[in-house]
Amino acid sequence: MGDRERNKKRLLELLRAPDTGNAHCADCGAADPDWASYKLGIFICLNCCGVHRNFPDISRVKSVRLDFWDDSIVEVAVILQFMIHNGNLRVKAKFEARVPAFYYIPQANDCLVLKEQWIRAKYERREFMADGETISLPGNREGFLWKRGRDNSQFLRRRFVLLAREGLLKYFTKEQSKSPKAVISIKDLNATFQTEKIGHPHGLQITYRRDGHTRNLFVYHESGKEIVDWFNALRAARLQYLKMAFPELPESELMPFLTRNYLKQGFMEKTGPKQKEPFKKRWFALDCHERRLLYYKNPLDAFEQGQVFLGNKEQGYEVYEDLPKGIRGNRWKAGLTIVTPERRFVLTCPNEKEQQEWLESLRGVLSSPLTPLNRLTASTESGRSSR
Repeated sequence: MGDRERNKKRLLELLRAPDTGNAHCADCGAADPDWASYKLGIFICLNCCGVHRNFPDISRVKSVRLDFWDDSIVEVAVILQFMIHNGNLRVKAKFEARVPAFYYIPQANDCLVLKEQWIRAKYERREFMADGETISLPGNREGFLWKRGRDNSQFLRRRFVLLAREGLLKYFTKEQSKSPKAVISIKDLNATFQTEKIGHPHGLQITYRRDGHTRNLFVYHESGKEIVDWFNALRAARLQYLKMAFPELPESELMPFLTRNYLKQGFMEKTGPKQKEPFKKRWFALDCHERRLLYYKNPLDAFEQGQVFLGNKEQGYEVYEDLPKGIRGNRWKAGLTIVTPERRFVLTCPNEKEQQEWLESLRGVLSSPLTPLNRLTASTESGRSSR
C-alpha cells in the first residue's frame, strides 16, 4: 500500500471513529462530512468547506477522498491534531464553549450567510471561547436596513430601532423622523432568512401580527455580519419576552419559538368555500409552530389573503389525499383536502411529489399536541379564510 492510500485510510478511520463527533460536520451538523480542516483539526461538509476556503489564515482544507495527502501533512497536521483534540467534539467544546442561548446555530439546510457568520464568529472572532469576554444580551439596537416597499418592489433605506426591554421594534421612513412608521411588538414577531424568495443573499423576512393579519417585511443589509447580528438581537428580545410571559416553562421549551422557518412553502391552487369557484394559484407558507397555513397571491405580498389555523385530529382537523368527489382542479390534478371544524379547503399541487410533501408536512402538524403558545394562537384564530 502506497503512502497516499495509507494516509487516506488513516483519515477515513478518523472520520468514522466513535465518540469523536466526526461523522457530522463540525459547523452545521451535516451527515458524512467529506472534507477536513487540517489547521483546525475538524471534519466539515462541502458547503462549510467553501466558507473555510475564504479564511486561509484560520483554516486550511482538503478533501478526504479526492485530494492527495502527503506524509508531512497527515503526520503533523492531521493525525497529531486529531489525537490531541479527539476530533470534532473536542474542537467544538473549545470554540463553542459559551454560545448564548438565543444565538442561532445554523443547520445543514440553512442559508450561506448564517453558516458564514457562524464560522467566522467561532474561528475568526472567537466569540464563544471559554476565556473570552463575557457575552451579554444584545439589548437595544439601532441601524439601517434596506426594506422592500409594501406596494412595489423597490427597496429603500429605513432606520430600525429595537428596544429589547420594552419589547418593541420600530422603523422610520425618514432618518431623522421622531414618529415611527410602525411599532411592532416582540410578542408577535418572527424573523426568518428567505434569501431565494427575496432575491438577496442576506434577505430576511420579518413577520408580525397586525389587525388579525400577518404583516411581512422584507429587508436586507449589505453586510452579512450586520444582518445576522440583527437576526440574533431579535431572537434575544424574543427570549426575554417569552421568559416573562411563560415563567413556568423551562428555557428548552421556549427555544423553538424564538424564531422559526416555514416547514414548507410553495405554490398550490385553491378553490373557494363552496368548492364551485375557479381554482386560483396562490403562494402557501406553513408555520408549524403557530400551526398556521397562510396563503398569498404572490410570495412577496405584505399581507396574506387568508389563513388556516391547524388544530389536531381530536379537535376535528384532518387532511386527505385527493379532492372531494365531483371536484376537479384547473391545471393541476394532484389534490389534497384540509378539513377544519368550520369548512373544507380544497387544494391542488403542481405534481405528486409536491402533493406528498405537503401531505407529510400537514399531517405532522395535525398529529402534534398543542403547546401553551399554540393555545394562545388558537384562542384568537380558527380555520378561516379572509377571501
